[in-house]
Amino acid sequence: MKAQRPPVAAEGMPFIIFAGFVTVVVAALGYTALAWLGVALTTFCLWFFRDPERSVPVGEDVVVAPADGRVIAVAKVGPGEYCQDAAYKVSIFMNIFDVHVTRSPVAGRVVECRYRPGRFYSADTERGELENERNVVVLETADGRRLTVIQVAGLIARRIVCWAEPGDRLAVGERFGLIRFGSRVDCYLPPDTALAVTVGQKVRAGETLLGQLTAGPAAQ
Repeated sequence: MKAQRPPVAAEGMPFIIFAGFVTVVVAALGYTALAWLGVALTTFCLWFFRDPERSVPVGEDVVVAPADGRVIAVAKVGPGEYCQDAAYKVSIFMNIFDVHVTRSPVAGRVVECRYRPGRFYSADTERGELENERNVVVLETADGRRLTVIQVAGLIARRIVCWAEPGDRLAVGERFGLIRFGSRVDCYLPPDTALAVTVGQKVRAGETLLGQLTAGPAAQ
């Protein structure tokens, strides 16, 4: 039988416990208004750090959304810092009400993880895209294609968590990290990916299909 996961991310427990403890203390002291504020804060923390199960699409060539949120950019980009060749870049912006657990878009091996410190501008701006703190995870599929997932901090987000390490093998839709309190995730996909999302679309991590890897070294 598959082990059951708690419905809340472990990284959120210190926030939840602290908010709950303060609520109990102020209620015991008779500060009713503050106690209700504490209840609201505790409820928000529980909601923010929720980690629901997802129905992951089946298929070796599927690419799923690495994060919950709204697609703010879909573009063909040339070789650069995060892709050796041309690639599709899909950017997903998460507000504070979205689930903030990040998931692997494909089944593959973790080739590289690297953290880069930076600023904390709004994550849906060009300045935030270029200058904000980030964590880069490079994945390689069984047929040798590489995808890059970038966790980007935001105006309120000040903590990027990544559990993945080089050499790890991740299943499609598997959890590998978390970003606290609003941010974005950029995903660089091979240029032969058949995209299935558009700008403005709402997506769910591990569940919404970003596209399919329809061609590649193994299929040629």
